[in-house]
Amino acid sequence: MTDIQAADALHMAGDIDAAADAYRRLIAAEPGNVAAWYGLGGARLRARAYGEASDALRHAVRLRPEHVGAWGLLAEVLFKLGEVEPAIDAYRRAAAEPSMRAVAEENLAIIMPGSASAGNADVLAARRDYGWRLAAGIGPVERPERPPSGGKLRIGYVSAFFDSANWMKPVYGVINRHDRDRFEVHLVSLGGDPSAAAGYRDHAHDVIWQAGSTDDEMVARRLAAAGIDVLVDLNAYSAAKGLRLFLRRPAPMQLGWFNSFATSGLDCFDGIIGDAAVIPPAEEVFYTERVLRVPGTYLAFEVRHSVPDVAPPPCCSNGGPLTFGALASAYKLNDLTLGIWARILRSAPDARLLIRAPTLEDLSSRDHLRARFANLGVAPERIDLEGGAAHVDFLRSYDRIDIALDTFPYNGGTTTTEALWQGVPVLTYAGDRWVARTTASLLRAAGLDEWIAGDAEELLAKASALARDPATPGRLAALRAGMRARLAASAACDTAGLCRALEQLYRQLAL
Repeated sequence: MTDIQAADALHMAGDIDAAADAYRRLIAAEPGNVAAWYGLGGARLRARAYGEASDALRHAVRLRPEHVGAWGLLAEVLFKLGEVEPAIDAYRRAAAEPSMRAVAEENLAIIMPGSASAGNADVLAARRDYGWRLAAGIGPVERPERPPSGGKLRIGYVSAFFDSANWMKPVYGVINRHDRDRFEVHLVSLGGDPSAAAGYRDHAHDVIWQAGSTDDEMVARRLAAAGIDVLVDLNAYSAAKGLRLFLRRPAPMQLGWFNSFATSGLDCFDGIIGDAAVIPPAEEVFYTERVLRVPGTYLAFEVRHSVPDVAPPPCCSNGGPLTFGALASAYKLNDLTLGIWARILRSAPDARLLIRAPTLEDLSSRDHLRARFANLGVAPERIDLEGGAAHVDFLRSYDRIDIALDTFPYNGGTTTTEALWQGVPVLTYAGDRWVARTTASLLRAAGLDEWIAGDAEELLAKASALARDPATPGRLAALRAGMRARLAASAACDTAGLCRALEQLYRQLAL
């Protein structure tokens, strides 16, 4: 067995630290060993050491530009680090290999809405390309005669995340309020099941489908036999494989809601549900679905799980400068976002920035992000980088943040609702696509329009003014103290109103 085979054997056996050490020894002896660089990159990716994995895989593709396997792994790593544009380029290079094309096209469809250089047309094209491949060989199932329902409309919700309390705040706010005298509710779980801990209120006549391990064609046939009238996808590209179920057309009316953020690119959806803030009429041409809008925000939410109490803004308690912060997923930390945040810090030289994400648990990933900020003229000592934590402890990070900064073009959704519920205003601007306007949708519904800028330049001006204004601490303290009451009285938390609007839509579409 050769040295590289021995290292690969350790890797395949799951002893990734020993494998990484073996690959490093090979590289020290032979710096041009492509297989060792590739192996090291894969091993560090498995260890979630994304910064080190990026360095190793970049070495591999520099030494052998035609190494499509290395391009595929590098694309995954770059996306995890927030380098979205290079990740897209790497996936396109990987797609040159027929055996990798399907995976590359799926990932391009998933990440394209978060590309700052892409537009609505690019998102539509990427999702149509993936949809064409996904739909190949999949046909609709037969829908037998609808069984009696006592005049009730049968609604099915499909999700892989019914067990995620923080994600499901809008979903359970609606599901819990459905009128069971008029609607029969089916929850089709492709992952963890609905529970009280996640926010679901059990109803005696609801039907829970545990479908995660069942073939999608079998699930589709059973849904069709059950006579589901309206089937609602809550996953979109957060669980892209679940789209196969909708391609089988088990229900006469199929809709996308909650986690869509862009068109599906598929012809199997009859409508997609947003609001006036996220999808202006001029952009409907970029949707394969009919665009449907609810009043207020389509993300109206209700918090039923345990969260920390709201704390005073740190600028009041420590008498120091403002602390900006973001608890966004690291894949949203692209060059556009970092560039805007760096400009804010340069314009407010006493301000600090706290970024927290599970990816940043790894030292090499933190070093990678610090280096990106350094290239933008921001000293590392002005930025605090922290990894993940248990959810309640993670939310306590807002105790140390005065103002939350949004990410662009991929805004916060859950992240924005969490910041607001912890009393922290989110500074954003309304961008050029749905995913770039989700925070604006929530802020407008909450009556917090003053935190929405028209563009990046206005956002910078707002942030700079807030950092300089001596009245800012008092303003933040007052806002924070009354934030939950404000939200509860606003459209941002009017889940009852959202439920009625959706019920009306379902009734109209099912006729």
